Amino acid sequence: MGTLGSGSSGTAKIEALYRYPVKGLTPERLESVELTPMRTLPFDRAYAIENGPGPFDPANPKHLQKVHFVMLMRNEELATVRSLFDDATETLVISKEGAEIARGDLRTETGRATIEEAITRIVTSGLRGRPRVVVSPGHSFSDVADKCVHLVSRQSLTALEGMLGAPVDARRFRPNLVLDGLDAWQELDLVGKKLRTGGVTLEIFKRTERCAATNVDPETGERDMKIPTFLSKTLGHTDFGVYARVLDGGRLNIGDTLEVTD
Repeated sequence: MGTLGSGSSGTAKIEALYRYPVKGLTPERLESVELTPMRTLPFDRAYAIENGPGPFDPANPKHLQKVHFVMLMRNEELATVRSLFDDATETLVISKEGAEIARGDLRTETGRATIEEAITRIVTSGLRGRPRVVVSPGHSFSDVADKCVHLVSRQSLTALEGMLGAPVDARRFRPNLVLDGLDAWQELDLVGKKLRTGGVTLEIFKRTERCAATNVDPETGERDMKIPTFLSKTLGHTDFGVYARVLDGGRLNIGDTLEVTD
């Protein structure tokens, strides 16, 4: 797959930017973002919601498997609500069908309790106890231990749509960047290569292995596809998208062109 051999280059334009302030909740679309070396996007997966009593220790934060948290893979009801996070106040607002159902300052015990109660009402199956909003400054609740950004290719999405015979929303894959201009599946062959624009340098280090969360429609919460199973049967793997570390920081904007280099 892919067309880039070693030493060759290409370009891709940033079609969309997303962050996920609370793991498992709504993506937030950004127009631009300031990246810091070896960090995630600001507030990306800064919070998570433990599924009942869990092992996360804010004083000694460690990467944990997503099974410990409320998540789309098992709690598809999360896709039926919308969340909005305010950086300055760290306030989370959750709404359903256009109406606000909860608002809480996640820095405070009262605010976290308000959100926890809302999640208890929203998630009707799969809760192992009262959910708990967790955070530790500087920690990211990503599916991988590395602090990184997640990239998905528009051309690979289009190819997958053709194979499935149905539209596929990019948000199923929880990307930070959606790139337009690579050949279909080309990004999977870019592990070890760099993407550069202005002063920003990203280094691709890992393919993304997909889980059942991608089967959930991000608008309706319906479990209407079997994407990892389909990828495995047709391509021999479940990879879709890649992870990249931020080597050199700076501002990224929708429309910026990234150059692929060694």
